[in-house]
Amino acid sequence: MNKERRTKISINSPVILGFTAVCLAALLLSFITGGFTNNLLFSVYRSSLLNPLTFIRFFGHVFGHSGWQHFMGNIMLILIVGPLLEEKYGSSNMLFVIMTTALITGLANFMLFPGVRLLGASGVAFALILLSSFVRIKDGEIPLTFILVAVIYIGQQIFEGIFVNDNISNLTHIIGGLVGAGIGYALNRRKG
Repeated sequence: MNKERRTKISINSPVILGFTAVCLAALLLSFITGGFTNNLLFSVYRSSLLNPLTFIRFFGHVFGHSGWQHFMGNIMLILIVGPLLEEKYGSSNMLFVIMTTALITGLANFMLFPGVRLLGASGVAFALILLSSFVRIKDGEIPLTFILVAVIYIGQQIFEGIFVNDNISNLTHIIGGLVGAGIGYALNRRKG
């Protein structure tokens, strides 16, 4: 009666896995179309508010990436941190974090940087990083790890935004981090 145990692959984080799949599909479409789909759907830039695609791009820009290295850098962070957060806070809250980050960073880029095309999931990655600092929060306490991550992270983004010209949207990282911190605070306050 020796039953052999089978190892199964489980879908442990449907929102994070779905997000990753959409990002991969957007990257492949961009390669196939020579970047046309990134420009059409998966990046945000100043365009007419009468164009319905403008509103799609407010959210769709987080799915687009400029290449494999850009994709891998963002997705690895998201795949490391995201499933633990989805398990703690639930799939609907993860979707809310992603969509809120996309909308706020998209609107900020649209309004503040009319000549800049923004794409990539780095705002989402940094939202998840700051959100992760709230996993062990207790009522009336702020974790020292959150303070350290926030100070180091935001300080680095401000420094790089002022002194480094590397075509990276530091404002998107800061906004993403603030969204993650704000939602983390709200989610834990509601539980308390």
